[in-house]
Order: sequence, then structure tokens, then C-alpha cells
Amino acid sequence: MHLPIAKFMVVALAVLVLVPVASAHPGSAIAVSQDGRVYFVDTGAGVFSIERNGRAVRRDGPAFHWFALDSAGSFIRTPWPSIPGGELRAAGLNPTIILSSDVPVAIGNATFYFPEVARDGRIHIIAIAPSGARTARAVLPVVRSGARAVTWLNGLAAGPNGALYYTEDRAVRTIDSRGRVTTLANVATIPNCAAIPGNGPDVGPYLRGLAAAADGTVYVAASGCGAVLKIDARGGMTPILRSSPPWSPTAVAVANGEVFVLEYLHTASDNRREWVPRIRKISRNGAVTTLLATPPR
Repeated sequence: MHLPIAKFMVVALAVLVLVPVASAHPGSAIAVSQDGRVYFVDTGAGVFSIERNGRAVRRDGPAFHWFALDSAGSFIRTPWPSIPGGELRAAGLNPTIILSSDVPVAIGNATFYFPEVARDGRIHIIAIAPSGARTARAVLPVVRSGARAVTWLNGLAAGPNGALYYTEDRAVRTIDSRGRVTTLANVATIPNCAAIPGNGPDVGPYLRGLAAAADGTVYVAASGCGAVLKIDARGGMTPILRSSPPWSPTAVAVANGEVFVLEYLHTASDNRREWVPRIRKISRNGAVTTLLATPPR
């Protein structure tokens, strides 16, 4: 059945509104499993892990932009809902990785979360139980970027005490266990912001992947400035890593007091094969080491 032209254009426009602009940028997913392996997404090749011996291993899963690590395997048989213009997919065992093509995702307290733009035009954080049962965790306040309402999130992470954290281009916000939203930090600018290819000045610091430690400290990748920020519970910010352009971080993970950073070689093109990832680690004493310079492809 063919849609009338006018109706087709309305449907197409709605899909464009719901697809985040970050879909034309390198992936933003890194996690550390309970046994110390580091998993990350290579947007040009797929999912990889860095084994305890330092070797990079290709894992099951498509070259999507985001994932959440399901260490308990709770979601291996979950029937996933459809996402306008995107897809959720489970891959692998021990752990299972829940991959997302077009929206950031997180797992906390045996619940899977993702953002969805509802019919009211606002972003709803949707909670999915392992059974597939769906509920609304929170309805986000309307935020404007210039004359335009923000209709996408750049990153989503689970934190302590049932909290969720998410990023917009210039802000980190918190959702508490009751669904109330507060602003942890507004990040209009970052001192000594580096120019990163493919990131225009309109997105500012372009905050993307983030992770929360047990004490509520949040680490966030400022992809538009080539920096990783440490944000304390009061919103105080400190850059703890600077990348040399065209390298820039897109995601972070926290494990045992150490911070793991997924960086990409950014380009101004949309050729995913040009976006080469690397993994660096920030130790408790601040020392930075490279765990993987170039993954196998």
C-alpha cells in the first residue's frame, strides 16, 4: 500500500526528528565486566573486548553506536521493542551485550533504560524489565537549545541509589529513584577546548558518554573539546584527560577506582572506517596508559 505524498512526508519528517544527530558520529560505548575484561564498540567494525592478557578479541554484535553490558544475562530472552529509525539487539553470552543503533541505553537494578520521544514531544525514559514489560521511569523537562527544543540525549548511565544520569550537548542531569530530574552541571564551555574535526562550534563541549562511580562522582566524555571531565556531587568540574586532536573521547567506564576511556580518531567525513578507536586508562594516581592503540579489523 502506498502512502499519499503528504502523509509520507509527515512520517519521514517524524522519523528525522526522532533520530539523534549523534548517529553521524563515532560510537559511544565502553564497559568493564566483572572479571576485568574491557568491552567497547568500534563503529567501523563491531564489538571487541580487551582480554586480561591485553589481546583484543572480536565479539558478537553489530557495529552500532551504544550498548549496555548485561553481566547477569537477565535480558538474553527479552522481546525488544521497536525504536523509530533504530534497533535494539542482544548479542553474546557471559556477558550479554544489549546494543542500540540510535539511542543511548543503560542497565541498572536489573532494568534496561532508553530514551524515547513520545507523542507529546517530550523525552520519556522507558524502563524495560527482563520479561519485556515496559513502564515510564521519567518524563524529562523541556530544554531548548536556541530556538529548538532538545529531542535527543547523547549518553545515559546508571548510578548509585537507583539514579540515572544523562547528557545533553552542554549539561549533565540526574534522575532520582522517584523520577525527579535535577541538573548536576551546566557545561557551557571548557577551558582550553580543543577543535575536533566533525564537531562544529554549535554543539559546544558536546557531552556524550558518561559513567557514575559508587560515591556519585560522574565522569563524562566532552567529545567536542577532546577532554574527559570529573564532576563531583556538587557539580564541580575538573578535566582529568586531554586528547590530542583529531583524537577525542566518546565514552567512559569506571571500575575499581580506575577510569577507562574510549577515544576515536575523528574526521569530518561520515566514513565509519576512518573512525579508528583506541582505549586508554586513567589509574587511581592519575597515570594514563594506552590499553589498545588500534583494534583488529
